[in-house]
Amino acid sequence: MSTYAVTGSASGMGAASAARLRAAGHQVIGVDLRDADVVADLGTAEGRAHAVREIIRLADGRLDGVAAVAGVGPQLRDAGAVVSIDYHGPVALLGGLRPALAASGAGRAVVISSNSSTTVPMIDEELVRLLLAGDEEAARARARAATAALPEEIAANSPRISAYASSKFALSRWVRATAVTPAWARASVTLNAIAPGAVVTPLMTGSTMKEEDLDADRFPTPMPLGIFGRPEDIAFWVEQFLRPEARFTTGSVLFVDGGTDAAMRPRAQPTAMTR
Repeated sequence: MSTYAVTGSASGMGAASAARLRAAGHQVIGVDLRDADVVADLGTAEGRAHAVREIIRLADGRLDGVAAVAGVGPQLRDAGAVVSIDYHGPVALLGGLRPALAASGAGRAVVISSNSSTTVPMIDEELVRLLLAGDEEAARARARAATAALPEEIAANSPRISAYASSKFALSRWVRATAVTPAWARASVTLNAIAPGAVVTPLMTGSTMKEEDLDADRFPTPMPLGIFGRPEDIAFWVEQFLRPEARFTTGSVLFVDGGTDAAMRPRAQPTAMTR
């Protein structure tokens, strides 16, 4: 039996991931704002530090894996909170838990990014730079200012979409850069990301429409398979990345989006290396 920590365990993809791991016989330490083994707000430095301490305590200092699933969508009113929760939350949590993952001798970590990082043409490069630099206060201020400056037609529909997409873009960049550093790779701790597309969760329906109104053929982005994802579709890949056998995969970003990214950017991958 392995010991895993799963953030966002009270609902959606986090709940599905925790349930799948428990069904396989593993110990799961759930983290969320409510109904969890560790109740913590990952949008604050204090909440992240509390979560790290409690997870390590409950795991006796040794973790086999972490699934950083907790996140919010562009419907959140405060763009500053979006970047704190969606970027700084998982980055700080995983940084704090890395020694416990290394202690297992084969730690596994997976985070939830989004295909919005590649399919939304509103990535704020300055915000991404601030996020990757670790300047949370400056990033929060930038996200709020950029949101206030959006054109009215965009602000009316999804005013925090740039903050959301930019946070997920930066998170994927962080995963790729961090996974190959000696502190992670040479400690046999793998780090990967999953980029979901339109998955029917409270986060998605709360920001776009009611579930009964969803129509894959009329969705704003292409849906080649003609279906929407379910939390269980993401939980499947969370478990795969956390398995001991996933020893040769790190720094990867896996799109689990029904083909949306491939349909919108068919020539984006592979990209040839240039001199």
